[in-house]
Amino acid sequence: MLLEAGSVRAKNTTNILLKNTLDACIGAVAWWAVGMGVAFGDAGSRRGNVFIGTAHSGPGGFFASGWGAPTAQGKGTVMAHWFFLYAFAAAASTIVSGALAERAQLPAYLLYTCFITSFVYLTVVHWVWCNNGFLAGGFTTEWGLTVLGGSINFAGSGVVHLTGGVAALCAAAIIQPRIGRFDHTGKPNPMPGHSTPFVALGTLILWMGWYGFNSGSTRGITAHGCGTVAARAAMCTTLSAAVGGLACVFLGRICSKTFDVRMVCNGILAGLVSITAGCAHTLPWAAGLIGGVGALVYYAASRLLLRLQVDDPLDAFPIHGACGMWGVLAVGLFAYPEYTAMAWDDGSEAASYCGLLYGCGMLFAAQLVALLVEVLWVGGLASTLFWGLRLGRVLRVSAEIEAIGIDVSKHGGAAYAPGVWVTRPKS
Repeated sequence: MLLEAGSVRAKNTTNILLKNTLDACIGAVAWWAVGMGVAFGDAGSRRGNVFIGTAHSGPGGFFASGWGAPTAQGKGTVMAHWFFLYAFAAAASTIVSGALAERAQLPAYLLYTCFITSFVYLTVVHWVWCNNGFLAGGFTTEWGLTVLGGSINFAGSGVVHLTGGVAALCAAAIIQPRIGRFDHTGKPNPMPGHSTPFVALGTLILWMGWYGFNSGSTRGITAHGCGTVAARAAMCTTLSAAVGGLACVFLGRICSKTFDVRMVCNGILAGLVSITAGCAHTLPWAAGLIGGVGALVYYAASRLLLRLQVDDPLDAFPIHGACGMWGVLAVGLFAYPEYTAMAWDDGSEAASYCGLLYGCGMLFAAQLVALLVEVLWVGGLASTLFWGLRLGRVLRVSAEIEAIGIDVSKHGGAAYAPGVWVTRPKS
């Protein structure tokens, strides 16, 4: 919320705050109603659907039916499992709001948030994180249901960030740029956000919260070496974020001749997204390298969008989409054999299922297939949705409302008292 609010102009602050708040509310209801059922329905069943969950009861039941039993993984109750994964679902949808900032109608926001949270994202979760999904690695190899032995996505570079980032790209391209973002030659005009402190504080809060995502994805701390895995995930997360931030500050200095704190913040986020899939499966030096490359990927993707005249105010696709793609592939390059073996109960795949750097090719191929499938699925559905909203004329606010600001037009007044962050007309 702070990151997005600080990155938009003051006249649209209330609007972006409302959308982020509603993401938490809509995400909770959708995850309770259909989330666990679609994502983890029939978990543990050899006869379960490999494409989408179908259970009406048990650990993956709809509307919390039969949720008194332990999860299939045997770690905590299904309600704890639900609460932990609810945060992932809300994060996937809120990524898109940044790409549409300052020009999307609230009804359109409600429609796409419900659609992504209650269907698009859930199917990807089932493929990768449910133990009978056709892209899931580790727990399903003995059943012969997975593609190339399955992919590894420990905490969601592909499942969460790639999903949200690709949907954000489709949204930003279809809704078209903000008025005045590009001149008649296609050159971008600066439209800086109104609060750099909000951006910096939001980034640091996100960095801290990321340990809940990454280290918390062990879903345990005492059993089966979970504490060791959580500690490694925390260290790799820290190094990747730090190197990503450092790489971006120097990139900004070289390219714009300034030390830009917003670039540092985006570099930190790029490093966090890049390491999320492999935080438990890479060595610390590899995590730093992944974060550094992630910063380059983010910067290149951001420049490319400007060249293509795609207006993404939060750089949602460069950070989450492009770096999410890199994070998925990075596992196939740098996954350490002993750490990768922990995805299997008996470690039987340790010799043949690891990163390309260690002489194994199967995992990289599986990661590439997972990447392509997820991009096609999310991109296809998101494009259809946003084109439909645009054709129905419910996607974008009018030019008059955009010029005045959505806060005054739709939310009963400005976020700040008169005289605060007001741009005076030129004399």
